[in-house]
Amino acid sequence: MSIPRDPRRLSAAPMMDWSDRHCRHFFRLLAPRALLYTEMIVADAVLRGDRGRLLDFDASEQPVALQLGGADPATLAMAARIGAEWGYTEINLNVGCPSERVQSATFGACLMARPALVAECIGAMRAAVAVPVTVKCRTGIDDQEAYEFLLDFVDTVAATGCDTFIVHARKAILAGLSPKQNREVPPLEYPKVWRLKAERPALAVVINGGIRSIDAAREQWQHVDGVMIGREAYHNPYYLAALDRLAWPEGAAPLPEPAEVIAALEPYVAGRLARGERLHAVARHVLGLYAHRPGARAFRRVISELGPRQEADFRVLEAAVRAAEGSAPLARSA
Repeated sequence: MSIPRDPRRLSAAPMMDWSDRHCRHFFRLLAPRALLYTEMIVADAVLRGDRGRLLDFDASEQPVALQLGGADPATLAMAARIGAEWGYTEINLNVGCPSERVQSATFGACLMARPALVAECIGAMRAAVAVPVTVKCRTGIDDQEAYEFLLDFVDTVAATGCDTFIVHARKAILAGLSPKQNREVPPLEYPKVWRLKAERPALAVVINGGIRSIDAAREQWQHVDGVMIGREAYHNPYYLAALDRLAWPEGAAPLPEPAEVIAALEPYVAGRLARGERLHAVARHVLGLYAHRPGARAFRRVISELGPRQEADFRVLEAAVRAAEGSAPLARSA
């Protein structure tokens, strides 16, 4: 199965500890057509770990892409094959994570300094699967920040046949900054990514980083093929929903009300609870549903207080909606 280029017009970023299957199911209720990504999963874990826990997803999440971390071509190829067989519509290689833990395993953003190895990895992954294999990278690393560094990296990897690059428009500083600081401190360099698309028009170029408004997304779409939204989508999911309808206005469904989104979650929550999971595993991802709306604080408070309890069930989410919309005081028990 291959996915057309169009779904890349809008995507929700891979976010560690956040973009799990519960988050993706929630996002899909709000954004019917955006491309969703998993958290980064280490390729070696796919081969040796609990594949069901790592890879399972619901068909309703599609299109959904699997992001892998690793630097060994053979291991990545095997993990990519497993991911494709599991049903993912794209396999993405992480060449952008700057964390020390990832660096110690010699993958993530530090791989930008080794474009030939990345090309070998991508070549092996492409040979193993029929679905698209893509790369997520930075504009540079440390003092290797010239546009020519980014262009050489992309050209080397594109020579394998890889035609899609998601570029976080900041360089990564590999020593001295935390992953959080690496999302905020290095300045954004949108013109570098725009230039890459202009000079390599045959490639699909998706931009990521600091895109927090409708107008900002509109501007990016003037220069590149797609925008990838990360933490802004998580903290304000209606932003992702609005962009979904802006990206594909034809036949777009009206934005659902928050209460409708929560009601639509009930079958999913019931299914997860029946499998022995806790409500908090799902509920923690919906805290931003009322962001920038009246009742947001009350909504978050109910979920934060009652959601982690052992006995918590869907009634907690119903109580949170009532608290947000002023139809009942804060519930103290589910």
